[in-house]
Amino acid sequence: MKNLQGLWKQRFHTALSRLFQAAGQTLDLENVIAEVPPKPEMGDLAFPMFTYAKVLRQAPPLLSKQLVQILGEFSSEAEIFALGPYVNLRFSRPEVTASVINQVLTAGEGWGCTQALAGARVMLEFSSPNTNKPLHIGHLRNNTLGESMSRILRANGAEVHKVNLINDRGIHICKSMLAYQKYGEGKTPESEGIKPDRFVGDYYVKYSQWSETDPTAETQAQALLLAWEAGDTEVRNLWKRMNGWAFEGVGQTYARQGISFDRLYKESETYLLGKDEVLKGLASRVFRKREDGAVVVDLPWKDRNEDETNAVKVMLRPDGTSIYITQDLGTAISRHRDWPFNQLVYVVANEQDFHFRVLFFVLKALGYDWTANLFHLSYGMVKLPDGSRIKSRSGTTADADDILDDLRDGALEEIRSKGREDEVGDPVKTAELIALGALHYFLLQATPSKDMIFDPKETLSFNGNTGPYLQYMGARISSMLAKAPEQLAAWDASLLSSQEEWDLVKLLAQFPEVVETAGRTRDPSVVAGFAYDLAKVYARFYHDHPVLVAENPKLVAGRLSLSRAVLQVLKNVFGLLNIPFLRSM
Repeated sequence: MKNLQGLWKQRFHTALSRLFQAAGQTLDLENVIAEVPPKPEMGDLAFPMFTYAKVLRQAPPLLSKQLVQILGEFSSEAEIFALGPYVNLRFSRPEVTASVINQVLTAGEGWGCTQALAGARVMLEFSSPNTNKPLHIGHLRNNTLGESMSRILRANGAEVHKVNLINDRGIHICKSMLAYQKYGEGKTPESEGIKPDRFVGDYYVKYSQWSETDPTAETQAQALLLAWEAGDTEVRNLWKRMNGWAFEGVGQTYARQGISFDRLYKESETYLLGKDEVLKGLASRVFRKREDGAVVVDLPWKDRNEDETNAVKVMLRPDGTSIYITQDLGTAISRHRDWPFNQLVYVVANEQDFHFRVLFFVLKALGYDWTANLFHLSYGMVKLPDGSRIKSRSGTTADADDILDDLRDGALEEIRSKGREDEVGDPVKTAELIALGALHYFLLQATPSKDMIFDPKETLSFNGNTGPYLQYMGARISSMLAKAPEQLAAWDASLLSSQEEWDLVKLLAQFPEVVETAGRTRDPSVVAGFAYDLAKVYARFYHDHPVLVAENPKLVAGRLSLSRAVLQVLKNVFGLLNIPFLRSM
């Protein structure tokens, strides 16, 4: 039955509340702890008594016996027994098995969806590329986290609005433009046969190389920026042309990854938005003007033992120009006007932890009541096994497309080495989908805050905790189901009596709670970990228990129904993690 653990937590809360009320105490449902016993013979669910016994001033074993008597009044669908300081439950397996499998197969793609965030309007900002170079490995983690979180939040009933802030202006953009003016000679991505964003990025590299020998390069770039800000027609035309190339190429990478957005914001349209807000804050004494003319905010941790540079934040430079946080301030306010959210989640690397700490403080100080629900989904770095950052041949962070190409080529080599080209349809297309599964699962299987060690060979493995292993399990079940007879006997849940079958049923029942937890904690790794557990248990079941050749036709039908339910949940997991589903591998 749906959310079996949740149902019994509610019943346990009701039973225990009787004793708490008699003692003049109250008990919140959130404080009810349920655990899975370490051994099957201990039952399926356990409630430890230690905390409650302390409040009620009773010995835990005596309290557990009292609660067994009270809980027996609620239902006969589970065996309830005291085991020392625990209240343990052993469910009626045939009833629960039939209920769970039927619910999964009836709900289909909807199994796992909850209403935990119904009514929430969540704006999710992620990716935020620069238009002077291609996406890199950091963007891949950012994109994957943002897209997966949007799907998990929607699965919990939230209305989600995905936005992307394009960093399309500034000195870094002008450096690419300046190098193109100097070396471009009218070339285009088409004329050179180069992906558009990489074409632009090559000129950013050329600028870096040129600036090492020409001390005037930085001054020339600053002059180009001033010309852009002054609206110089020739400069603006070049800027539009090169930005168009860059974002065309970035869009191709988004399409390759299965990433989409509901709205694009551009820094060139937003970078001045916060200036008026800062001036209003200056007038209302939220900010102050420093002796050099800069407008600053004093941060609340000023008197703590922290670096003084972290105690004051500049909001406007002495010359009155805005900085990055000024832009973010105005953009957040304008976004709330564009699409009134009650949550705004920023998916940005942990290098910006302090920036968002300050931004959220400033917005609150300015009186915006919705700032209580701002959240920085901070994530760690992706590094090589030796601890260094991933580098490309040019010395910059590795391009996203290079990483995807390498993973695709590795998957294609694996397909060919096993002689499976004829079994997978288009081998190159299949290899691409395996590469995406490998990459997305790798980037999501760890909690976002952790740094990651990227080993392409390990990521592509068809064994262990990897995306290809999960995809292979889905393909294996699909292949087996395709061989099943069309006419099946009515299945009998009592025949699904092995421990592996029961473990699968409990995992299937747990999935809605897993999705809810991932949404509440904003952590897709909760779903990824569940997927691996489900695949492992199914592999053990499949190895030890014949499905199509079981001796009893009703048992064949039951195991096929269980397999269909497992496959459905795997597909639902793949949808949440943006992992392609493959019928054959």
